[in-house]
Amino acid sequence: MKIDFNKNGDSLVPAVIQDVNTKKVLMLGYMNEEAYKQTLETEKVTFFSRTKQRLWTKGEESGNFLLLKDIKVDCDNDTLLIQVSPVGPVCHKGTDTCWEETNEASYGFISKLETIISDRKENKDNEESYVASLFRSGINKIAQKVGEEAVETVIEAKDDNADLFLNESADLLFHYLILLQAKGYTLKDIVKVLEERN
Repeated sequence: MKIDFNKNGDSLVPAVIQDVNTKKVLMLGYMNEEAYKQTLETEKVTFFSRTKQRLWTKGEESGNFLLLKDIKVDCDNDTLLIQVSPVGPVCHKGTDTCWEETNEASYGFISKLETIISDRKENKDNEESYVASLFRSGINKIAQKVGEEAVETVIEAKDDNADLFLNESADLLFHYLILLQAKGYTLKDIVKVLEERN
């Protein structure tokens, strides 16, 4: 890997720190060549502190280290993307990230859908909501709907109509997300089980 430490005139390159599992951006720091080499040797991310004017290993005082998992350099060879496994909060203010976000995996629209389902579960008296009506009906009805959608997905898998298959698959996933929440779980719990199997 070729890194251009001289491009900006201060022998430093930005280092974007990302959680290897959640893909959340945790912080931004700067590295000189010595900090880069020390990071590789110790497998703990080390920066060049511009305020302290010295090498600084993240966590050297707090114990909240950034354990190195991977380093990539960008197309201009002047910015690093460093994937880490964080030990504890990353920000000096005690938050997970320097943007005051929680360091949790997000599954894009699926996570948004889980939030909507959770809201419907909390407001199950809403007469106009299909999801709320399922929660009012109870676990047996929800489980039955998952079974029905699974059978319909299998039936459509045997045909050649992609539109019907995808729609039944979407119905199955939607109802499965409802079932998970009815049992007190989310997709993150299932992902954790899958990760532990590998």
